[in-house]
Amino acid sequence: MIKKLTVKEILECKGNKKLTEVYTHNPLEAESCELAEVEMIVSSENNDIQGIRNAAKNTFLTVGLQYGKYLTELDILNRCFYLYENGADAIYCPQSCKFIKAISDEGIPVVGHTGFIPYKSTFYGGFKAYGKISSEAQKIFDETLRIEDAGAFAAEIEIVPFKVAEYISNKVKIFMIGMGSGQGCDAQYLFSEDVLGYNKGHIPRHAKVYANLSQDYENIKSKSIDAFKKFKKDVVSKQYPYKQHDINILDEEYEKFIKNH
Repeated sequence: MIKKLTVKEILECKGNKKLTEVYTHNPLEAESCELAEVEMIVSSENNDIQGIRNAAKNTFLTVGLQYGKYLTELDILNRCFYLYENGADAIYCPQSCKFIKAISDEGIPVVGHTGFIPYKSTFYGGFKAYGKISSEAQKIFDETLRIEDAGAFAAEIEIVPFKVAEYISNKVKIFMIGMGSGQGCDAQYLFSEDVLGYNKGHIPRHAKVYANLSQDYENIKSKSIDAFKKFKKDVVSKQYPYKQHDINILDEEYEKFIKNH
């Protein structure tokens, strides 16, 4: 049985042990990660966080805030305290260092984000690697230092040249979680849909598919549609519910009920 890591233990792994992290959408994926002894999972606050927490009680759970949803420090802190009190071990904060600092100052473990950031892709010229020229690499380094200074214990570093990511990981004290940024990071992070092979959109270059559940899910969907059609047909033809599904009442009790009306 996997033992849930603390922030202190995660930081002690830096330079000593590589950790794994997976984005999970639901309790089934979360439980599967725990049984596979994946040390860390991430999920959005918009998912079933309580279900995910219950399914993976011994896995370090980071809950990601929706970008732009909380526009004041009070709003974001209220949400962070709620999530922290209801099972989150850390908060992923996609907003500026001002908000990261506010969360950290209250003693809530917080994770930042550097390198390529999807919701800021327009500044990078679209969805592509960032940091391939020296000025961009410097910006990533500077941003990582700001995240560290703001009090984050970790940062995701996404789609950055492996040499740059390794250099930054070695230069900072915070735990660097790599997504498409090479082996030099402190942990490797992938989305469950890429690992499990059910991503219907663009499969990133850095992703590695370890299973092909797409066809399995299509089979489940097909069987589900067939079952729902049969259920509807039975209702229309009065084949369901049938006598064996009914709850009965003694005739005398029913007569007493009728006499009252």
